Amino acid sequence: MPWYAWLILVVALGSIIGGLMLLRDTAQKLPLTEEQLKRIHERNAEMDAKDAKDR
Repeated sequence: MPWYAWLILVVALGSIIGGLMLLRDTAQKLPLTEEQLKRIHERNAEMDAKDAKDR
């Protein structure tokens, strides 16, 4: 493979990895109330039960 193909490959991979690292660094935790967490857990349990029934 020619040198410029390697260069393009390295730049593309660096761009992807850099973007993912930037996204991870800027991510913020979503503040949820206890009621919202309870509803989310209930919904997840319902979906798990539905998936188990469908199998």
